Amino acid sequence: MSWQPSELQQQRLDYRRRRSTGSVVIALVSTVVIIAALVLGITATPGWPRVQETFFDPARAWSALPAVATGLWLNVRVMIVCGALILVVGLTLAVLRTLRGPVFFPVRIAVAAYTDLFRGLPLLLVLFLLGFGVPALRLRGVPSDPLVWGGAALVLTYSAYVAEVFRAGIESVHPSQRAAARSLGLSYAQSMRFVVLPQAVRRVVPPLLNDLVSLQKDSGLIAVLGVVDAIRSAQIETATDFNFTPYVVAGLLFVALTIPLTRFTDWVARRQGWYGVAGATT
Repeated sequence: MSWQPSELQQQRLDYRRRRSTGSVVIALVSTVVIIAALVLGITATPGWPRVQETFFDPARAWSALPAVATGLWLNVRVMIVCGALILVVGLTLAVLRTLRGPVFFPVRIAVAAYTDLFRGLPLLLVLFLLGFGVPALRLRGVPSDPLVWGGAALVLTYSAYVAEVFRAGIESVHPSQRAAARSLGLSYAQSMRFVVLPQAVRRVVPPLLNDLVSLQKDSGLIAVLGVVDAIRSAQIETATDFNFTPYVVAGLLFVALTIPLTRFTDWVARRQGWYGVAGATT
């Protein structure tokens, strides 16, 4: 005979289901009411017809979509390439920052100076300095493509943040783990590779994903160097008729890319017991 809940337990389950259903209904109704109030309030303003024509023209949005989407594909490629480089550079800097012994003091100081510098400089300023300053030097053999220097600015800036995230993960591993690894005959490098880093990386996955979300958005800043990405494409489209709907299209496309990754980040954070993620540049 299969197990059956008692009558009291059944009443408790029914009460919880009714309460859960009621909460969902109340949440849906309140959401609809608030959204409706916002829409009615905005559309009732005197300037709404002009704003709708300038920013929310469906025909203009449809005509600008192909160009903006093509530019967005460049942003995605920049994000993928820079993201891979940032992980490698950030992890390398974190390992160098955690080297022990007085002989490595100059290395630790150099890495600390790097992270302090590029965490202090605004990303937009780094883009200007590299994108316009380095090509102006006319160095032989140095590329002048603004896309290259825009990506370099992203890598330099974000590597400083990611390095600190990795360092926090490395230092969160209890010293007994290193001691146990060394007692088994592993060298310092082997202890880091097989014992410390696997634990450290697993612990900092949520903030790393949060930095990836920020990188996905900030990849649009390369437009200031003249790179024809989604933002620059929207600017070109806007210049033809001074209708700003293409910017709205670009924004919606960036949001469509960011939301899935954000939800995935939240899911990973909950699985690891995180109640929030950190480490972003914004």
